[in-house]
Amino acid sequence: MLGDRIRKIRKQKKMTLDTLAGTGLTKGMLSLIENNKANPSMESLTYIAVQLGVEMTDLLEEVSSEELRSVLEQAEKIHNTPLAVLPDKSMQLIELIAPIVDKLTQGFEGARLLEIYSYALQREKKPDWQKHLKRATDLFDQMNISSNRTAIGIFLSNISFQEHDYKKALETFMTERKEIEKNHVYIEPLARLDLDYHEAILLFAVGEYEAAVGAMEKALSFSKEKRIFYLIDDLYRLAAAHAWMDGNKRKMDYYLKKLKQYGEFADHSSSIYFYRLFQIIELISEKKEYNKALDKAESFLSDPKRVKDYDTWFNLEKGKALYYLGRYDEALQAIEKVGSIDNHHPIDLTNHYIKDTFKALILAELGSPKEAITAAEKAVENLDPMPDSQLKRFSQEALGKVRGDRFL
Repeated sequence: MLGDRIRKIRKQKKMTLDTLAGTGLTKGMLSLIENNKANPSMESLTYIAVQLGVEMTDLLEEVSSEELRSVLEQAEKIHNTPLAVLPDKSMQLIELIAPIVDKLTQGFEGARLLEIYSYALQREKKPDWQKHLKRATDLFDQMNISSNRTAIGIFLSNISFQEHDYKKALETFMTERKEIEKNHVYIEPLARLDLDYHEAILLFAVGEYEAAVGAMEKALSFSKEKRIFYLIDDLYRLAAAHAWMDGNKRKMDYYLKKLKQYGEFADHSSSIYFYRLFQIIELISEKKEYNKALDKAESFLSDPKRVKDYDTWFNLEKGKALYYLGRYDEALQAIEKVGSIDNHHPIDLTNHYIKDTFKALILAELGSPKEAITAAEKAVENLDPMPDSQLKRFSQEALGKVRGDRFL
């Protein structure tokens, strides 16, 4: 109630009744107002707001702008904490925002809290997340804030993407993009790049390669025009990985060169690691220089300053090099160190799933045909929903190989 709100703000600001009453109200009248036994006139309410140093709407609303900012600050901190550090962060967000969710009716803080709340509800498979996300969407549209509206569209698309339903993910994304472009006369450059980048990702995912390359090159062109380097490393990595899987060495070399230049210019370790990784991939798949590839993989894995997020990929290439060198026991040890990945894009998944194909080939050489067939079948099964690629075909050929007379 109004009186409770006034008393709460007064105490937060460590003011006495006398201080708040000042010369415009009596202490007795202020006490009656705080105890909800008297209603202040608009003149008195304006005076109280001035004395408290807040907007009058903060007194009339059940949640003040100051409180909203405080809750949002806490919510952003939780929301931006990695899941590995805070496994229950979605539940923490729900508990934080739920008490005020029905009072979030306007302003950026209200819209952003509804957005974060909806994400948390969806991840916890709680009901009504769509309803709250729609409220956030409407508010961002009203305020013409295209960045958050774009993030919502991408989030909705990613639900199907994470379930590997890439066609539905693309359909959802294109519907959302159409709505964003209809409702927002001006789209912020970073939001525009997000839209182009994710369109390219999804087109690659469904195998529409020509359209995907067009979307990607449009994003790169816009990035250069605006001199914005946001997402440019991701675009180069995506382009290089696709070119390799498509067997287009000329394009792969071109995009890797661009990625290397960007990594050196921006001192971006992830770009440099990816470039080094693809040097090893090329040494194995094209040049057949397995010892050189092994040296490069081990050099990375022995570097104490490395970013360990890339260990999975370098262990995979180490295992491949050892397999081709006939060092099967060591190869199996390296393959067993290949961890899981968080990415749900089919290009990454295809490269990751191939580990079971190499595990099958190694086990076959070590005299374990049944285990080899199981691993090969697992790889083919995992790769089945992925777009066609040389790795997918290699996996299918390997299954036939381990089933053949050579190993049985």
